[in-house]
Amino acid sequence: MQVQENISLRPYNTFGIDAKASLFVKVSSKEQLSEIAYNSGLPADKHIIGGGSNILLTKDIQGLTIHNCIKGIELIKEDDNHVWLRVGSGEVWHEFVLYAIGKNWAGIENLALIPGTVGAAPMQNIGAYGIEVKDVIHEVTAWHWEDKQYITLDNAACRFGYRDSIFKHELKQKTFITEVVFKLNKQASFNTSYGAIQQELDKNGMTELSIRAIADAVIAIRSSKLPDPKHIGNAGSFFKNPTIPAEQYKQLKEQYPDMPSYPVDDMHVKVPAGWLIEQCGFKGHKTGHTGVHEKQALVLVNHGGANGNEVWNLSEKILQAVNKKYGIALEREVQVW
Repeated sequence: MQVQENISLRPYNTFGIDAKASLFVKVSSKEQLSEIAYNSGLPADKHIIGGGSNILLTKDIQGLTIHNCIKGIELIKEDDNHVWLRVGSGEVWHEFVLYAIGKNWAGIENLALIPGTVGAAPMQNIGAYGIEVKDVIHEVTAWHWEDKQYITLDNAACRFGYRDSIFKHELKQKTFITEVVFKLNKQASFNTSYGAIQQELDKNGMTELSIRAIADAVIAIRSSKLPDPKHIGNAGSFFKNPTIPAEQYKQLKEQYPDMPSYPVDDMHVKVPAGWLIEQCGFKGHKTGHTGVHEKQALVLVNHGGANGNEVWNLSEKILQAVNKKYGIALEREVQVW
């Protein structure tokens, strides 16, 4: 294990922002994590990077930046209906999805091609096409920096919400997620009602459903709408879809008849943030080195050479425009450093 100084984080964030880490180390095992935890010579201020697909770097990072490289997938239990898998937090999420599909284990096929690592999945409660990762998480194990011990949280203790968890609140920057136990299904329960999955299946003549067919449909849809970070810097969806009171939506609907929504409960609806942003004229918008993707208004991009503050300023401009026009306060989905 080697601690390096003044390392560029450009290769470690999908926005391609060239910020520097004052101290940087790669961790690939619990043993190496223990070395760091008990090394009094290292800073107490620690930042964890996995796939770097959900962060916006607005400055150089002081303290210790840890690149999570803890791998491993282990079948720890099974019964007639389910399997329980212990997965290292540094595993690439999409590769884990493909692994599960290869074993014909269901539950995460709708989450194919989401960027990032397994460790970020519970933190963000990643979701897509009618599925959230909380639906398949059994428990999460993390190292607690202050208490110097491992803690294991069951599903309820993780306090999952929409793109939210306890790791964004009470445990923010206090823990290092080392492994996640997933409970997957041996018998699939297909979810094709959300988004364009069914249309994609029909287009490809898929009459017999399978988890692989659904994953392939999701991959095709995401690839057609979302830019590849290898070609243009981005962090996927930059904003959360806002949940608003049903009464507020009713009033807005009278003024904007085309405004779409999805029911949340009897009192609330969810409005697509991408639609709001597009209606404010930002889709395809460019300013300096940054802009809004031409195919998906939820995605802010780095056209090359942008710094984090440029992206932040554009996001602030979007927030203000949406709030002024619709009275809806958008919330950033990415973590801002």
